[in-house]
Amino acid sequence: MARVAVVTGGTRGIGAAISKALKAAGYKVAANYAGNDEAAQKFKAETGIGVYKWDVSSFEACAAGIKQVEADLGPVEVLVNNAGITRDSQLHRMKPEQWTAVINTNLGSLFNMTRQVIEGMYERKFGRIVNISSINGQKGQFGQTNYSAAKAGEIGFTKALAQEGARSGITVNAICPGYINTEMVQAVPKDVLEKSILPLIPIGRLGEPEEVARCVVFLASDDAGLITGSTLTANGGQYFT
Repeated sequence: MARVAVVTGGTRGIGAAISKALKAAGYKVAANYAGNDEAAQKFKAETGIGVYKWDVSSFEACAAGIKQVEADLGPVEVLVNNAGITRDSQLHRMKPEQWTAVINTNLGSLFNMTRQVIEGMYERKFGRIVNISSINGQKGQFGQTNYSAAKAGEIGFTKALAQEGARSGITVNAICPGYINTEMVQAVPKDVLEKSILPLIPIGRLGEPEEVARCVVFLASDDAGLITGSTLTANGGQYFT
């Protein structure tokens, strides 16, 4: 029987690539999204993947969302915590709501989502949790104290939960993408991209969403059963750990 995978932020960008790659690998996929109904419905029509709308920063919304997914598809055995937002500002200008929104969505969602599925994973003695962090959670980034703090927190969450779930067949890993060719990066002015970003990447190009997705498919597989608590960097050599 095909395993059920949930991907938060799963209808656009890296998340969309992850959802499609997991489906191609034989999983039953539920793609969560927050607010862009048009993009979600287009994604569903193009891929045949079910889409589910809820706010991952709300514990209650996550509980209701997972309940619906499990009623439709079955117990969740793979969780990809991918949803994230940015509210960039230097700290001395940052508003409390900019801090709170990013922390609650990018980091708080890991608790909100994982708490809904972890007990079932313990009962079944199997689970795969993959957290999509960021290179900026490893090295920090000017103007992103909120984002960098949240993404660094994802790595700490990963390492702690990996220890808790290890004896029950639950693996927990993080992936830290660098600059990936998504809508957000495509919005960067071309001269900035060519002069300030690409020269920092040793391979000389942006990553593709599908390259991150392939990392997720591996970590979700039975073949990755020995790997837990790890942080996989996918950044073209821009930052080493």
